[in-house]
Amino acid sequence: MSGSIPFYQKHHRHYDRGYRSRETESKMSQYRSSSRYTADSRSRGLNVSSHSGLEESRLSPLPKRPKPTYLAVDKENQIIGYVVPIFRGSQEFATGLSDTEEKRVRDTAAYMANRDLFTSGLEMERSEQISRKDAMRVSAERISQNKRIHEHEEHLKRMNEDSLMHPPEFVIKPRSHTVWEKQCVRLHCTVSGWPDPRVVWYKNNVAIDPLTNPGKYNLESRYNVHSLEINRCDFDDTAQYRVSAMNSKGEQSAFASIVVKRFKGEVDEYLPKPRLGPVSEYGITFQTHIVDKFGVSFGREGETMSLGCTVVIYPALHRYQPEVQWYRDDVLLSPSKWHHMHWSGDRATLTFTHLNKEDEGLYTLRVTTKSGYETYSAYVFVRDADAEVEGAPSAPLDVRCLDANKDYIIVTWKQPAVDGGNSILGYFVDRCEVGTTHWIQCNDTPVKFARFPVTGLVEGRSYFFRVRAVNKIGMSRPSRVSEPVAAMDPADRARMRGTSAPWTGQIIVTEEEPAEGVVPGRPRELQVTEATKNYLVLSWKPPGEKGLEGVMYYVEKCVSGTDSWQRVNTEIPVKSPRFALFDLAEGKSYSFRVRCCNSAGVGEPSEPTEPTTVGDKLDIPSAPGKVIPTRNTDTSVVVSWEASRDAKELVGYYIEGRIVSSNEWEPCNNKPVNATRFTCHGLTTGEKYVFRVRAVNAAGLSQFSQESEPVEVKAAIGGGIPHAAPTPPYGITVLECVRDAMVLAWKQPTFIGGADITGYFVDYREVTDGVPGKWYEGNIRPVSERAYRVSDLKENRKYQFQVRASNIAGVGLPSLPSDTFLCEEWTIAVPGPPHDLQLRDVRSDSVVLLWKPPIYQGRNPVNGYYVDIKEADSPEEAWRGVNNNATEKTFIKIKNLKEGETFVFRVRAQNKAGVGKTSDVTEPVQALTKPGTKEIVVDVDDDGIISLNFECCDLTPDSKFVWSKNYEEITDTSRLTTETKGNKSKAVFNTLGEEDIGIYSCLVTHTDGASSSYNLSEEELKKLLEISHDHKFPIIPLKSELAVELLEKGRVRFWLQAEKISANGKVDYVFNDNVLSQGEKYKMNFDKNTGVIEMIMESLTSADEGTFTFQLQDGKATNQSSLVLIGDVFKGLQKESEFQRKEYFRKQGPHFIEYLGYEVTPECCVLLKCKVGNIKKETSAHWYKDGHEIKADEHLGFTEGVLKLEIAQRDSPAATADDDLIWRRLKVGISYLLSSWPNGHFWFFRFA
Repeated sequence: MSGSIPFYQKHHRHYDRGYRSRETESKMSQYRSSSRYTADSRSRGLNVSSHSGLEESRLSPLPKRPKPTYLAVDKENQIIGYVVPIFRGSQEFATGLSDTEEKRVRDTAAYMANRDLFTSGLEMERSEQISRKDAMRVSAERISQNKRIHEHEEHLKRMNEDSLMHPPEFVIKPRSHTVWEKQCVRLHCTVSGWPDPRVVWYKNNVAIDPLTNPGKYNLESRYNVHSLEINRCDFDDTAQYRVSAMNSKGEQSAFASIVVKRFKGEVDEYLPKPRLGPVSEYGITFQTHIVDKFGVSFGREGETMSLGCTVVIYPALHRYQPEVQWYRDDVLLSPSKWHHMHWSGDRATLTFTHLNKEDEGLYTLRVTTKSGYETYSAYVFVRDADAEVEGAPSAPLDVRCLDANKDYIIVTWKQPAVDGGNSILGYFVDRCEVGTTHWIQCNDTPVKFARFPVTGLVEGRSYFFRVRAVNKIGMSRPSRVSEPVAAMDPADRARMRGTSAPWTGQIIVTEEEPAEGVVPGRPRELQVTEATKNYLVLSWKPPGEKGLEGVMYYVEKCVSGTDSWQRVNTEIPVKSPRFALFDLAEGKSYSFRVRCCNSAGVGEPSEPTEPTTVGDKLDIPSAPGKVIPTRNTDTSVVVSWEASRDAKELVGYYIEGRIVSSNEWEPCNNKPVNATRFTCHGLTTGEKYVFRVRAVNAAGLSQFSQESEPVEVKAAIGGGIPHAAPTPPYGITVLECVRDAMVLAWKQPTFIGGADITGYFVDYREVTDGVPGKWYEGNIRPVSERAYRVSDLKENRKYQFQVRASNIAGVGLPSLPSDTFLCEEWTIAVPGPPHDLQLRDVRSDSVVLLWKPPIYQGRNPVNGYYVDIKEADSPEEAWRGVNNNATEKTFIKIKNLKEGETFVFRVRAQNKAGVGKTSDVTEPVQALTKPGTKEIVVDVDDDGIISLNFECCDLTPDSKFVWSKNYEEITDTSRLTTETKGNKSKAVFNTLGEEDIGIYSCLVTHTDGASSSYNLSEEELKKLLEISHDHKFPIIPLKSELAVELLEKGRVRFWLQAEKISANGKVDYVFNDNVLSQGEKYKMNFDKNTGVIEMIMESLTSADEGTFTFQLQDGKATNQSSLVLIGDVFKGLQKESEFQRKEYFRKQGPHFIEYLGYEVTPECCVLLKCKVGNIKKETSAHWYKDGHEIKADEHLGFTEGVLKLEIAQRDSPAATADDDLIWRRLKVGISYLLSSWPNGHFWFFRFA
């Protein structure tokens, strides 16, 4: 029978014969007694057969007649007890006894039953006493043994702590539950770890604090078993719950979800009925008021501070508590060692135990009830503590661990606002192992970059970090310590913490079996995520194949320009797809790649990265732009500024202010602000202040901006403030309408408040039967365009709209309510009206009109526009068209206007279906050129750079030059670069080409419409390019090209003449690509007045055959001229030069003017004569015949340089013709002494 009893009855405390009542036991005793006196053996046989019958029927394969049984069973044949049968004796036995004997037998049976009952009771009490003593003894022994074991374990822990320390581990994780509303639920978990971990419960990643909701949550921790009990669950308790266990060795989390179901159909009486509208607690709407508020607070580092508000909730229900939350800079705060939260039921308090600069910010108290929430905010300023050394900088702040691995941790921080009057030389980073108080300096020399990789760590241990700044005066106080971080592989850390995901209402756990024996593929998307001169960080994505077993990574590097790859982590591969490299040579370029590996082998490398040069890639940000102060209160000023341009990884801005009469700058904030607007508190009422701003990133602090204009500190009430909010917009129209939305347009305010409009806010309200309702916000964030789509409207309802403009001074007043518009879908085929009409370049005879396309296109796209014009005071019938053919552009220049006349314009769009609605009419404009109006001037400078220049004489301090192409603002600076100085602006073409053809315009903001346009056509482009080429590559004009001529003595002169050349001009003389220089052979001369350039050579030799070139340069202007002397031309010139040279030297002494000749006189005498020049008195003449001097008479004919020799006829008849010829061969020699020649040389010249 015991085998058929359910398990829960076996362990029941009544599972024995004693579970029956005393009366039942008495009846059983009577039955046993009567059976003993009458038919003991038969009754026993019946019981035995009853039990054996059960066993036989269970084991025998043949069906037998079931024996009678006395067991009680339920409907499912489960044994639940015994059945006592009614005793029936045999007829023979009954008739053998008399009535008296039967009574005696019954009395005897009753006596025996009572005796057995008493004896059994004594035995049971004695047995219970013995069992209780045994249990107490066993329990005491167990407690003693556990105590000895615990003491022994504690002794071992004290003897060898490191070997026993291990991170938290969930032995039993919490289980997810699904419960009904108003039920209680409990989450359990068992956590092991040493030191004992600290356990925190979270709801949707928000820490659970039982004090904020008394009675709602109950947290228990006992013997490493932790539980979270949630009382009376409601639908808001449906969430993902996380339990986090953390000790000095690490952190781990476990997750469970609770789903709270709500009854459908029949609802219990105690459950609230569903209600429409705002959710309330049991039909009650709570009203929350925050009173007794904390104001703007000032503290100093190291002090304590408390912020508090009194919260009044009506109606007050003691069992209901609101949700109270504190935020700093819109970030939810949780209790920590630095600040504590307290809610007493009517007052919320936030207490700072030790103020730090990290605590500075805007604090917000948020009180949430079922009916909504109320908030209150105020700023807390934390000033620096006094420096230990006067003149030392203040402490850095916000020390964090940017990246952590098993052998390094990258620490980052923010630079302080105060440098002590001297530039900060750098920072020192200190570390301290968790559990100790010993700080170790990590760097020997100060680092300027606000990031530093700390190495030399012990894997698995946790560390704190702090940073100190240093200047030439001394060291700052240390910063607040960072949160503890463990030096371990990120993959191990993620595995210990587990993964968390936002609550989705469903938790699905999947696990993929790893593929063993498969070599992993290539890592993907390898890139350098951070590079400094101290370290470089790589990151990548795992290979695309999933389920690979035990994937790890090897990192390789290669110096750029080589093919030698070196493995960086040679000993142990990394587990996470992120790795930092150190000890790289600064200035060198490296490429990197990664390989995957597992037990099956090493995979192929990834694609290498682009060459990366080791060095600080982050530049110090540029100085912020213009600073504008605006009055706020009697003790505060709102400071706005233009953001730093092209700033990378910007941390924020520091603001400083000073009184005009003082030179001492004071920081307005000690924690960088990320916005470009800040309220400076704690100023002196009535004083005038100026402000300046500088930006900060990890590379350092930028230069200060320019000082602002002085502003007096007083409440901004009435006029006189530097900037005011804009006036209301006007002219609200509908551009498009669908079933549940309408697109609105409006016109810019007539007065924008002296500062650019930053956006618009649209409100709407429903009009029912002519009665307007409540205003609702159409947009939360401002829109920059003057058109906006208002959504979530109701079809066939009427609405009114209003618009407000805003600038840096604030949000202006709303416009007047618009006309009432019906929200119904437009189905017309033609387009809607164009909008945002603007007038530019107003002149005496022309004006430029701009517009934007219609929002509603109709059934077909818009393919053109028509512009109408009329005089402002003319009737509607006076509208006339400006263009007969539709223009596809959204601008047009209207010409031939009558000077001084006032005009208005409108625009219509058309598509294939026809011409659509007309736009709103522009404001009246008078065709008149205002005095001082300038036009755009095209300029080409000496470098050939083409620019458009515009000057405006009506500038205001807030005016800006806005350049546009085809009346669209130029934002791409690849083609055009703009620069502004004073009241002049220039747009410089980077590379002028055909793609730059178009209409360029310049508009000056915050003026009375100062603008101008310039049409760069194709013809103008060609003209400008020619001028640019001439300016870029100017040519020195020449009057004559390079020429050559012969001078006396046979000298050769090369020369040319430039038309114009300055005193800075220079000439290079080149022969066969070799530059010639002044010397004995070459004589150069450059007359800059006449422009004559010459080079003279004494003679020409065969080596002088080639090309002669004169290269001229005057500033950027150049020119050259060449002369080629080769072949017959050169030879002829050379021969002539030699001849002239000889002739010159010949003519220096007596020389023949006329050579020797003869004539026969009538007397038949031969007269020899010649003419000699340059005859002096020392000159003598000698006649020779056949080389022999002729003795002649002294009286030779020698007059006027003519020498004569008369030869008489020979009388000898034997004379022959040859003798006669020889006779005729005479020579004249002339010599003279040149005593004036140097060195006293004597020279003789002979002539034949």
